[in-house]
Amino acid sequence: MMNLQTEQLRTFLTVLELGTFEAAAGQLHVTASAVSQRIKAMEQAAGQVLLQRTSPVTVTPAGVIVHKLARQLRQLEADAAAELGIAGAGGAPIPLAVNADSLSTWFVAALAAVPADAQLTFEVLREDEQHSAGLLRTGQVMAAVTASPDAVQGCSVVPLGSLRYRAVASADFMARWFPTGFTPEGLALAPAIQFDRTDTLQGNFFASATGSTLAGPQHFIPDTIQFAQAVGLGLGWGLMPEAHCGDGLRTGRLRELVPGHVTAMPLYWQRWKIQSIALDVLSTAVTTTAAGALG
Repeated sequence: MMNLQTEQLRTFLTVLELGTFEAAAGQLHVTASAVSQRIKAMEQAAGQVLLQRTSPVTVTPAGVIVHKLARQLRQLEADAAAELGIAGAGGAPIPLAVNADSLSTWFVAALAAVPADAQLTFEVLREDEQHSAGLLRTGQVMAAVTASPDAVQGCSVVPLGSLRYRAVASADFMARWFPTGFTPEGLALAPAIQFDRTDTLQGNFFASATGSTLAGPQHFIPDTIQFAQAVGLGLGWGLMPEAHCGDGLRTGRLRELVPGHVTAMPLYWQRWKIQSIALDVLSTAVTTTAAGALG
């Protein structure tokens, strides 16, 4: 039976978070040799190499499993300390993965809905909703907003609702590229704006409208504010959350490529399946906020 000590797991986490044995030693107030000995003892117990001695240090596939265990243990310790009323027992920030559009529309409100007396802090990693499940799988985050209804191993999943998008462009852009109205042929020539190279929204809309793959001119702007600004300034067309394009559509500054067409992106909340008061409180805030914000 593998026997990993709490002190070893804490050391393992610190090495990964700070990147080097020396930095971890400084934070833990021990020597770098002591840190190295703890990691070697863990690797002997596991029968496998857990860390690559690179700069910064990285985990091996076996180390991914231990990393997740170490984070779970730290969260459970923080929960227990909070229940015991130990001052300042909020623990380390809870790592979360959230897609950019959720982050810019409703998710921050969910974090603000977490009761202040829970003393929780968060580290939000921005990740495409199609890929955030991967961060759960590797133990890099404890919970995530994903596009997958299938639970990652060791996680629970609940539906949040759908984030609604409209395909829009500026009025001048529409007059230039679609002078007689929207056509699939015009869409194939008009420049599109993509968030980044993992963005699938524009490609899926293009495929539904034309039956082919988006291959025309494209801009890549990986920021929700600048993305909206680029669309508004006529740089290209793109799909925007209704919360971001509603005012522009009402004033006529923006126009829909296909009036009334809505793209709904179903979202799901996945979290580690451990008995954690902190994750329970966070999950309640997320699901309640999403119920009022998503379709």
